Amino acid sequence: MSPYKHLTMSERETIFLMHNNQASLTSIAQTIGRATATVSRELSRNRSAYSPSVAQERYEAQKSHCGRRSLLSDHQLLQLIRHLFLDLQWSPEEIAARLKLETSSFQISYTTIYRGIYSGLFDQKLSSRGARGVIRKLRHHGKSRHKKGYEERRGKIPISHTLQERPESANKRTQIGYWELDTVAGKTGRSCVVTMVDRCSRYLIMHKAAKKNSASVTTTIRRLLKDLPPEHLGTITPDRGKEFAKHHQLTEEFGIDI
Repeated sequence: MSPYKHLTMSERETIFLMHNNQASLTSIAQTIGRATATVSRELSRNRSAYSPSVAQERYEAQKSHCGRRSLLSDHQLLQLIRHLFLDLQWSPEEIAARLKLETSSFQISYTTIYRGIYSGLFDQKLSSRGARGVIRKLRHHGKSRHKKGYEERRGKIPISHTLQERPESANKRTQIGYWELDTVAGKTGRSCVVTMVDRCSRYLIMHKAAKKNSASVTTTIRRLLKDLPPEHLGTITPDRGKEFAKHHQLTEEFGIDI
């Protein structure tokens, strides 16, 4: 990356004042901390009576034309994508792949198309307040998109121990007493069945919980654990659902790692 920085408005004003006072280019350059060639080019670009404001406006106008031109600024390409997306209901991935397959003069990535969609480039006049425009025409109906490797954390709880900390005998299923914990929800979504499966013997124990919340599920797990001999209380491996949020109570009461 070039270390060069464009002249500021303040520096241009200094050049203007010193140049009008017949100061040398070297003196001006030393005052503003720039190379003599920089000052020379600045004055050469503005051969008529030098004006800091005019020079700054010219610089900003030229800067606005810099950078890569957006592919979607091409009207013909924009209309083609609009037709494929809105009329034929193709996905951005399909549009990009088809254009590439046909060796079309238009080449565009699906991420660029997504950016255009989310920026409202393809939106028509919205019929209702709060409408999300053509985003709803996407296959996922405008739901949030995440980058590769994203992990959903909503509705999950921290677990005291990781799977890597589980004993090798539990991983190899060679010893009884290492349990996998889960819940099975009913149709109404209120009650659920708490299940515990021994990894070695595949032995299943279960009991109904009145509600699928942490209090009710913890009470049900406590009831299941009380019926087990202490030597069969190795570890419990649940998922990270909120219904297991009070797992630390079971650890304190039964001394079992979760």
